[in-house]
Amino acid sequence: MKAMRLLCCGEPLGLVELAHPEPAPDEVRVKIAACGVCHSDLHIADGEMKCAVPRTLGHEIAGTVEAIGANVTALRIGDRVGVPWVSWTCGTCEWCTSGCEQLCPQQKITGFTVDGGYAESVVVAASHAARLPDAVSFAQAAPLMCAGLTVYKALKSAQLAAGQRLAVYGVGGLGHLAIQLGRHFGAEVAAVDIADDKLALARDLGAAHTINAAVEAADKALRKLGGVHVALVTPASVAAYESAFRSLRPRGVVVGVGMPAAAVPVNLVA
Repeated sequence: MKAMRLLCCGEPLGLVELAHPEPAPDEVRVKIAACGVCHSDLHIADGEMKCAVPRTLGHEIAGTVEAIGANVTALRIGDRVGVPWVSWTCGTCEWCTSGCEQLCPQQKITGFTVDGGYAESVVVAASHAARLPDAVSFAQAAPLMCAGLTVYKALKSAQLAAGQRLAVYGVGGLGHLAIQLGRHFGAEVAAVDIADDKLALARDLGAAHTINAAVEAADKALRKLGGVHVALVTPASVAAYESAFRSLRPRGVVVGVGMPAAAVPVNLVA
């Protein structure tokens, strides 16, 4: 099969020929129909996140099961599935058994510690291949395996409830999905960005309020609305985090998804 491999950090990926991987007893092999490009892939390729090379990157995968291991019973050949960032977890540690498997110390990461989706096929633990509904195309499903899961988990962890106010900082790959999920949860959604075209998209997706942080102080505008119950920060911006903390109503929650390189100061008094 053909695969785009990271051969050396900081250099372009190389097109190589590999044998199709064979699934172990608890694995399936997925014929890849679509694989998204996540910013984490760029961090890995640039060497900012260290992985062993050569490595096939890509962790936003959608495709069809084309081979199954001897122990697999939950999936069949031909099933449509998605493959996320977390490729495997132990299932028995304190994190796995408490609903926080993303913290499993033994986890395997698609496209980082094991080969990923910039290829014609990939093997993954059957337990971590999610069935896809027929109504969702492979191209639509692929980015949900990372960007979609990330913001969904963030909003669930923040216990966002119907009738609450949600501020989504950054209307990019993560933020535009968070707006839609926030509306699905029944929240009143405010979108914050510095680009008018992104804010227009936010309005098209149903945001009740849009704030251009390059024109006005987002935290002040949000406090005029009564403050927010949940502020979700998607960009790697210290300024966005500082604004998010100032936007909160009493007992409000900031959920951090973006990872700025610098420390984020928190004022516990103001």
